[in-house]
Amino acid sequence: MNNPYIWIGFNIFILIMLALDLGVFHRKAHEVKFKEAVVFSLVWIALALIFNVVIWYYFGKTRAIEYLTGYIIEKSLSIDNIFVFVLLFSSFNVPAAYQHKVLFWGVLGALIMRAIFIFAGVALIERFHWIIYIFGVFLVYTGIKIARDKGTQIDIQNNKFLKLIRKVVPFTHDYHGSRFFIRKGRFLATPLFLVLIFVEITDLIFAVDSIPAILAITNDPFIVYTSNVFAIMGLRSLYFALAGSLKYFIYLHYGLAVILVFVGIKMVISDFFKINPFVSLLIIASILMVSIVASIVKGKKVNTKPDNLSL
Repeated sequence: MNNPYIWIGFNIFILIMLALDLGVFHRKAHEVKFKEAVVFSLVWIALALIFNVVIWYYFGKTRAIEYLTGYIIEKSLSIDNIFVFVLLFSSFNVPAAYQHKVLFWGVLGALIMRAIFIFAGVALIERFHWIIYIFGVFLVYTGIKIARDKGTQIDIQNNKFLKLIRKVVPFTHDYHGSRFFIRKGRFLATPLFLVLIFVEITDLIFAVDSIPAILAITNDPFIVYTSNVFAIMGLRSLYFALAGSLKYFIYLHYGLAVILVFVGIKMVISDFFKINPFVSLLIIASILMVSIVASIVKGKKVNTKPDNLSL
């Protein structure tokens, strides 16, 4: 899919959606309620699936399955981002009305970084084929680490980069609406800009895991890029829809860990044994569903457990 018009058309569509998002639907800073978040989440999921049909029609069944598998992987791994966003916003006491703006610009930066990672990853694999083994082993290691550590964690209080930023960039002590910078004789950054930096760092960290994961499914840059974009574009609304209920998905990180281990092994053995794309899709979707259902069942058991009574 090297046709430049396809790439240009897709990116124009994404830019239009971003402009509508910030310039129309979220023109005024406000707290994103659950209902609004669910609606936008469903819109982005619907757009991703419609695009999947377009790929099936124009580029065939195999490419469509690869796209859908990649989208599911990126969507499931993005949930880990949401855990960190919750931690960031609570640690910095970010008002609910300003969180969407931070995530909007965070997503824009993420799209640029992901594009760089994708083209670099594809170029490396095409030039140095043996690097797929390094990517595969790295994914297996990451999956085991996530399972062992019960998720991905970032230590904000002891973060060396945060301490360095505070020394280099002058910051205000308080928030000034939804502004990232203010001018008081000189330009000062607000705490909201500091949160934005951490959002970008978070996505950079997760991109290191997620890009090799989808490269285990396909090395077609267009499929990798578009599945990433649709997963990231729906990340903000997914955050507002799930932020309050993430604590109930207690087994989800195990599911994400198993998915990473699976795609890592798939990448390592790719030269010796090819796993059918449709089989990969079924395995990944099943792992994700089992971890979600198990979390829901466990949550119900905990909630319905009778309290101990003392006589």
